[in-house]
Amino acid sequence: MTEPKSWAVVAQNLPEHAGNRVHTDEGAREAGFPSALVAGVTTYAYLTHPLVAAWGIDWVARGGASVRFRAPVFAQRTIDVVPRPNDDDTYTVTAVDPAEEQNPRALIEAWRDSGAATDIRAGEALDTRQFVLDGEFGPDYGSRAGDDLALYEGSELVHPAVWPAIANRIFSTDLVRGSWIHTRSVIRHHGVARRGDTVDVTANVIDRFERHGERAVVDIRIGLRGRPIASVEHEAIIALPD
Repeated sequence: MTEPKSWAVVAQNLPEHAGNRVHTDEGAREAGFPSALVAGVTTYAYLTHPLVAAWGIDWVARGGASVRFRAPVFAQRTIDVVPRPNDDDTYTVTAVDPAEEQNPRALIEAWRDSGAATDIRAGEALDTRQFVLDGEFGPDYGSRAGDDLALYEGSELVHPAVWPAIANRIFSTDLVRGSWIHTRSVIRHHGVARRGDTVDVTANVIDRFERHGERAVVDIRIGLRGRPIASVEHEAIIALPD
């Protein structure tokens, strides 16, 4: 089995993220940060790079990961992406600013087999939506952000960061008020999709609470032609404290 290897990238924001002002220098400063925060979904795309470089389409089709964002990743900073094997056949992958090596900015706990999809959990139902997997939700999500793997566009395979990107769209459409911050996700893959496919997305809010602002947790199921291809539990601060 090929072992994942470390990788480095200059972090950057994509044009579609400018609608959340913390991903601009001006908006980030208004929220108390020194410069633009890179979108959590983009950081997640970077964290998946060593896994897909080692395991290819197998991980995209069946793997998964739990991602947590411990501190902001700032645009135009070099980030080292470092995988480490665990005793239980999972991997921890960290995003590290070389100037602060002891304090990972984000990390994932990744596994190779997510198993069968489970039913969506009960909660406050949001509108069911469809998304065409192209443009910002297409195979080139990673390449536009600096993920240089050829697998996606060469095969028209949708990048795994598209699943939490769709979750972000659900949040920005239905839940958030002003600037907001993606804090964590659990993403499980149950199949693959390719450019031009149309997916059906259902979402239930399963929790709301206060911690450094108002937060929401949403359970999301993404299906293609009647079969599940991704499950996402997505948490974000939907209203920053005044």
